[in-house]
Amino acid sequence: MDSITQIVLGAACGEAILGKKIGNRALLFGAIGGTIPDLDVFIGKLLFNNEIDSMAFHRGFMHSFLFAILGSIAFGALVFWLYNRGKRYGMTTQKEWMWLFFASIFTHPILDSFTAYGTQLFAPFSNYRVAINNISVVDPIYTVPFLICMIVLMFYKRNTSKRKLWLKLGLGISSVYILLTLVNKVYINSIYGNSLKDEGIVYSRFQTQPSVLNNILWYGVAETETDYYVGFYSLLDSFSKVKTWNKLPKNH
Repeated sequence: MDSITQIVLGAACGEAILGKKIGNRALLFGAIGGTIPDLDVFIGKLLFNNEIDSMAFHRGFMHSFLFAILGSIAFGALVFWLYNRGKRYGMTTQKEWMWLFFASIFTHPILDSFTAYGTQLFAPFSNYRVAINNISVVDPIYTVPFLICMIVLMFYKRNTSKRKLWLKLGLGISSVYILLTLVNKVYINSIYGNSLKDEGIVYSRFQTQPSVLNNILWYGVAETETDYYVGFYSLLDSFSKVKTWNKLPKNH
C-alpha cells in the first residue's frame, strides 16, 4: 500500500514490541522498519536502466519472508548496538529490537499482498506474486482511523493503559476493515462470474479489484483467447450484474 499506511502499520508494530520501554521512539523505529521494504524502488532505479525492469524489481526480494528474517537480524543488531549506550544502556535487549524490525518489515509485504500488482513473498525461491486484490493501494478508510489512533496514542505516557487501548483500537479497526473488504471481494467475484456467464463470454481467467481510494467501485478484467473484457460494478448499484463490457481485442 502507500507509504503513509506502511509507516502507520510499522509504527504500531514498534509500539507493540517496545512501546512500554522506550515510548514514542518505538513508533519512530517501527515506522522506519515499515518503510525499509519500499526502498527497493530506489535500488531498482540504480540497478536497471529501464522502467519496466525497475518496476518489476519492486515488491520483489525486499518484500519476501526471507528478507524479513534477514533484515530483522541485521537492523535489529545494528540499532541495538547504536541505542544501547549511556543512559539507555540495559534498557532494551537485542532480541527485542530484532522482533521490532521483524514485525514492522514482515507486516509490510503481508499488507501489500492484499492489493493488486502482486508481492513476491516467496522470493528468491519463487517469483510468484501474491495479489488478493481486495483493497486499493490507497484507501483512506483503512489508513485515516489507524493514523488518528497512533497520533492520540503519542500523547500518553508509555506505561499508561490508555496507550495500549489506542493501539488495540487502531489495529482492531484496520483489521476489521480488511476483513470487510475480503467479504466484498467474494461478493464481487460472484457478480462478475455470473455476469460473464449470462453474456456467454467464455473466458480463460478473470480478476477483480477495487478502484483507487475506495472499496465500493470495482472493475474486472476477463481474458478470452482473442480479447479482454473490462467492466465496472459498484456496491451501490441497484442491479446485481455488470451491464456494460468494453471489448479490447488482443491484436497479436
